[in-house]
Amino acid sequence: MKYQRVLAAALAVIMALALTACGGEQPVEEEPAAGVAVQVKTVTAGSIATENKVSGQISADNESVILIASPAKCTAVYKNAGDLVEAGDVLCTLDLGSTLSSYNAARISYQAAVQSYQDQKAILDKQVALASDNVANTKALFEIGAASQLEVDQAELNYQNAVAGRNSALSQLEAGMQNAKSGVEQLDTALENVDPNGNVLAPQSGTLVTMNATEGSYISNSMPLIVIDGAEQMKVTASVSEALVPKISAGDSADVTVSAAGQKFTAVVRSVERAANMQTKLYNVVLTVPADVTGLLSGMFADVTFHTDVAEQTIVVPTEAIRTSNGVQYVYVVEEDTAKYIEVTTGLVGSGVTEVTTGLTEGQQLVVVGQAYLADGDPVRVVGQEG
Repeated sequence: MKYQRVLAAALAVIMALALTACGGEQPVEEEPAAGVAVQVKTVTAGSIATENKVSGQISADNESVILIASPAKCTAVYKNAGDLVEAGDVLCTLDLGSTLSSYNAARISYQAAVQSYQDQKAILDKQVALASDNVANTKALFEIGAASQLEVDQAELNYQNAVAGRNSALSQLEAGMQNAKSGVEQLDTALENVDPNGNVLAPQSGTLVTMNATEGSYISNSMPLIVIDGAEQMKVTASVSEALVPKISAGDSADVTVSAAGQKFTAVVRSVERAANMQTKLYNVVLTVPADVTGLLSGMFADVTFHTDVAEQTIVVPTEAIRTSNGVQYVYVVEEDTAKYIEVTTGLVGSGVTEVTTGLTEGQQLVVVGQAYLADGDPVRVVGQEG
């Protein structure tokens, strides 16, 4: 056994000498570079705006919608959806006999109410004037001793009663007149774009995009009967909340994306409603689509992004560079190949970027990749830098 161990040792020595003689070298492991690999970005000042994304809908800029508020039977259809029409073309015919009779009766009632108001007002105004003259005459007689104070007081009371009576009577007459006017206006709406023969006329030239009537059917007053798109110019209508509407004004810009048409463009705010929709409690904002944007069709949905609360010349960093722990926001910067922990305060948030109001200054090297693996004081290796 001792002989075998000596022999094995000798063989090992011989093999080692042979490798050395043949020029063989033992591999040398390289030491890994020290520090956590990170990418940095130089902190600079810039501008940022809060982004508010809402839904919108595309429609023709001069779209005409015909809604018949009174139920009626369609007796004939002359144009179909997709047809080009001219202003004044007959689109369909409706049996509106009873509605037309009601309209004529409502107009007569309204005219009678107006005439009654005017006649009664003239009579009552004359009575008030006579009562006023009586007060003046009674006071004049009182001054010369020909009338008593009681007679003066009675004359003034009669005048006050005349004024109160006139105001009360005119209020009632005016209420009746307004009711009659409302009835006429409702029927005016129901018969807008309809001639005395029940023909529905095109209010403008364009493309007939909707025709919700067929011969022999009854039309519904819950949806538009006809929709006509005019020129190719389009608009976007978006609905915004009460918190956002005060921050939007005519002339502002907004980013619009219409996925169905594969279009992204900047639109300009044309108008902002100051009264909320009764059902949705939202405010409509209308934006003009640039003339060079094509491929949009009425009814397409759009994503509209409004930029508000703009801050200029402020520190803006990638949002991903900011970390949060126990409610505290912080970042890492690189100083002399060492990670430095800095607590920050943030402000506005934009698309992938955030405003830093305290904690950072221009020129610092902010860690934007690798910050999740850092602790304050760790050695780092910068392997990439953004502009």
